[in-house]
Amino acid sequence: MSLVVALVGPTATGKSDLGLALAHALGGEVVNTDAMQLYRGMDIGTAKLTPDEREGVPHHLLDVLEPWQDASVADYQTRARAALHQVADRGARAIAVGGSGLYVRALLDHMEFPGTDPDVRASLEERVEREGPRALHAELEALDPVAAQGIGPRNARRIVRALEVIALTGRPYSAALPQHVYEVPAVQIGLDCDRGVLDERIEIRVQRMWERGLVEEVRALLERGLGRTAARAVGYAEVLAVLRAELTQDEARAATAAGTRRLARKQMGWFGRDPRVHWLDARDPDLLARALDLVSRADAGTLGPATDDPSPRRTLGS
Repeated sequence: MSLVVALVGPTATGKSDLGLALAHALGGEVVNTDAMQLYRGMDIGTAKLTPDEREGVPHHLLDVLEPWQDASVADYQTRARAALHQVADRGARAIAVGGSGLYVRALLDHMEFPGTDPDVRASLEERVEREGPRALHAELEALDPVAAQGIGPRNARRIVRALEVIALTGRPYSAALPQHVYEVPAVQIGLDCDRGVLDERIEIRVQRMWERGLVEEVRALLERGLGRTAARAVGYAEVLAVLRAELTQDEARAATAAGTRRLARKQMGWFGRDPRVHWLDARDPDLLARALDLVSRADAGTLGPATDDPSPRRTLGS
């Protein structure tokens, strides 16, 4: 199997476009690593490329879940690694594209998946409803500070999962998280962008989502049923609030842009902690050439550690 080329980084930096360009240049096929693009019918709000926009490049792990289903990292790992083998069997190069850090790690690194207990989980979810996620996050911080640092105090689903694993295994949740060691040989290329420029791109993207019919998309999804994961996605949660008459259209657009900016910072924090990522400027006019050079050197075994890169990442304009 050829080295997997993984494009990572914040939303709205152009990963999908660079992924297409690399696929054309390398004879590649795209493997999705965006958790929300797994969902069938969640197209506009996830900036999923349309079939025409994919330019004939095969894309894997798009539209594999119904919106009422909850995504599972363990299930994703099984599906995604099977896709890697299928791509390799065709003599093609796998180009992994997406900004869901945990899914990228599940694809590339050794990652354990402790079991679940419906009763323990139900009890924790009931506490979230009664006490709020911040109370459980404080509990997680006392039990496993490392895990709490990587999980936001509003991310109820991950807080519940972390506390469930601790209750079942008696070990810190962070002990089950992947280390920065590849199980699948890869080269990771990160796209960084000046904060002001990225914020402008996000505003444009959100406006385009409304123009393309995000509200109508959410209405159609509601008829099919929306699970907890899909309903909490940035953009979808805000439109649902509009449909419940809790927000105006303008308020929802502003909230979606703000939520997307927060997501971008979170993604940069996640990928910025991975010392293996080679960072490039998303606005570089020679971006494709620089990315191909990284892949070529990685294939030849001459690519040094990412920490030796002459242009270190800027953490979104720092």
